[in-house]
Amino acid sequence: MKLYYAPGVCSLAPHVALKEAGLAFTLEKVDLAAKTTETGADFKAINPKGYVPALQLDDGTVLCEGVAIQLWIGSQAPKATLVPAFGTSEFFKVVEWLTFISTELHKTFGPLFNPNLKDDAKQVLKDRLCLRLDVANQMIGDGPYVMGKTFTAADCYLLTVLRWPEKVGLDLGRWPNLAKFRERLFQHPSVMAAMKAEGLLS
Repeated sequence: MKLYYAPGVCSLAPHVALKEAGLAFTLEKVDLAAKTTETGADFKAINPKGYVPALQLDDGTVLCEGVAIQLWIGSQAPKATLVPAFGTSEFFKVVEWLTFISTELHKTFGPLFNPNLKDDAKQVLKDRLCLRLDVANQMIGDGPYVMGKTFTAADCYLLTVLRWPEKVGLDLGRWPNLAKFRERLFQHPSVMAAMKAEGLLS
């Protein structure tokens, strides 16, 4: 099994999940601008969408889209509790969180990294993002995790996007519950292992 990734972007979430699940996998870094991998492969031949994450399974199947990959990883390691049992209310709460993070947080952050986006457009997106972070801050409360006492795939994804506020000119301190969550998760073993592997820790 191989995870195609780029350091510090959304592929960090399944990277953390794979570490947490204890599954055997290798990493291959992708140059997102050139659409090539570190071995010289054409990444668009692997994932025609041209972005990470992409997870190549042992049978050659390639899964794309972070939420789908996270759910697959959780299904392969039920003892890791990354994804609760299908059909339970807890399962659908994790899916709710993953969807919220993907569509409301991640997709609002994305354009803010575009250097060609005009300042007024960036401000509109920042205002929208702040409203979504207000909601997330309220929903997570004291945690310690998204689902209370259990570390799940939603934590992997939320931690990933919470690495980005300062990069787009937002101070996470405005959302104290999220700031405390990020600080806690930075000490989580699977998070530390994945970040170290991606060169994000000195």
